[in-house]
Amino acid sequence: MNKNIYMHTRRKFLRHAALGAAALAAPGVFAEELIRTPRQTEGPFFPDTLPLDTDNDLLIVNDHLSSAVGEVTHLNGHILDATGEPIRNAVVEIWQVDHNGIYIHSRGGSRDELDGNFQGYGRFLTGSSGEYSFRTIKPVPYGEGRGQRTPHIHYSVHAPGQEKFTTQCYVRGEALNETDGVLNGIRDAKARESVIVDFAPIADSRIGELTAHFDIVLGFTPEA
Repeated sequence: MNKNIYMHTRRKFLRHAALGAAALAAPGVFAEELIRTPRQTEGPFFPDTLPLDTDNDLLIVNDHLSSAVGEVTHLNGHILDATGEPIRNAVVEIWQVDHNGIYIHSRGGSRDELDGNFQGYGRFLTGSSGEYSFRTIKPVPYGEGRGQRTPHIHYSVHAPGQEKFTTQCYVRGEALNETDGVLNGIRDAKARESVIVDFAPIADSRIGELTAHFDIVLGFTPEA
């Protein structure tokens, strides 16, 4: 093969390969494949009084010497816009029941059974990649009979310039998922599946910690 033709062909191949790799790495290139996270009710038990400690570690409250009871879970993910671009400086809030199925809301269950070492609520400001992170417990069911809810974690997201977005995150494999009215109120199967995540054991954890990853895709594109 002529050397000039070879060099031209090689340069063309490398240029196309580099462009392909860049396209795969660029956020939002395949945004049409992203499933928008379905909006869900905030529910009646968003804290009516925020705890004094509102950081992203729900297992330790201020200077308490004891930590919350439950399966320790490292919960993380990203907040993304409709094109798959990360949203920075979004405030992510979560709240959930303790291991006894009690919210910190004043009407969220028996105060005698409330785990005083569980923060019950936390918030996090996303960074440049839209990431958030919490340390909490694996959620448990609450309520009784037909009103019992499957384990879930409530989320609200305050993205810059947008109204508050609320949704819920569920545990894959929970039997109560099949009958939960709020979860099954999401009619689209793919959208419903997008809010159900694995709570997987961390292989080298000595205390049986879990990890869960939940990305939230908001249905808007910020203005340039």
